[in-house]
Amino acid sequence: MTHAMPEAVPAARRPALRDPAWSGRLFGMLAALALLWPLLVLTEFRPWLLLEPGALKPALKFVGDFFPPRTDADFLGLLLRETWRTVAIATAGLTLGLLLAVPLSLLSVRVLSVSALAGRMAFGPALLRQMVRWLLMVLRSVPELVWALVFVRVVGLGPTSGVLAIGLTYGGMLGKVYADILESGDDHATASLLRNGSGRLQAFFYGLLPQNAGELTSYTVYRWECAIRSSAVLGFVGAGGLGQLMDSSMKMFNGAEVASILLVFMALVWLADRMSAALRQGLA
Repeated sequence: MTHAMPEAVPAARRPALRDPAWSGRLFGMLAALALLWPLLVLTEFRPWLLLEPGALKPALKFVGDFFPPRTDADFLGLLLRETWRTVAIATAGLTLGLLLAVPLSLLSVRVLSVSALAGRMAFGPALLRQMVRWLLMVLRSVPELVWALVFVRVVGLGPTSGVLAIGLTYGGMLGKVYADILESGDDHATASLLRNGSGRLQAFFYGLLPQNAGELTSYTVYRWECAIRSSAVLGFVGAGGLGQLMDSSMKMFNGAEVASILLVFMALVWLADRMSAALRQGLA
């Protein structure tokens, strides 16, 4: 019994031995490097300076002072009070941001506009939507540190300036992202509710919110985590909390206190991550 010899595979059907897009990928990589190099030169990015003896020795000494962290009762009591103050600043600031973001985001969402059901939005609603988006852009374009410096001059040193700074900046951020999330979802249920006479709030609560609640909650908790970190930075300009405590510890070159404060920040970030996971699981 004879076996037929396998036919030769045509050259056109043989697998390519070389990536057919290699030239495009190589060009893209070289173009990225060509653009990145002048940016690095402009920013004076020279990380090898960190390895010089004059810079490396004091840095290693300061990091070495981190161990062991300070854990005496007096400092832990102070740390606990400032941690609670930091969480309060972040939570109050985020709440203020939500009070700004929720109504502004609903005003800027196209799918909640009755006039948009026919296709093109009417002039009045379209103008209002654009003005709200410009307001959100202004709020989020000013860093919270700049807002804090302004409010420190108005209300003085303390947590109030930090709360106001976080509230304004995060109101712009939350409003922009909330609007994008709501507009990216399926708007069929919302449009049906509006066509059948439902109000905008009813269409939002029964049409948009159920399908986007998980993503909105996750982003809100993430912003709460960012607000905690922001409150630490604001403490350097007199807004109170862990940031102000860290500022004084670093000025005194007390690495043990800085290490304890950093461990608290890590614990707060872990807590925010667990909260986000639990909330998303509960909404699933």
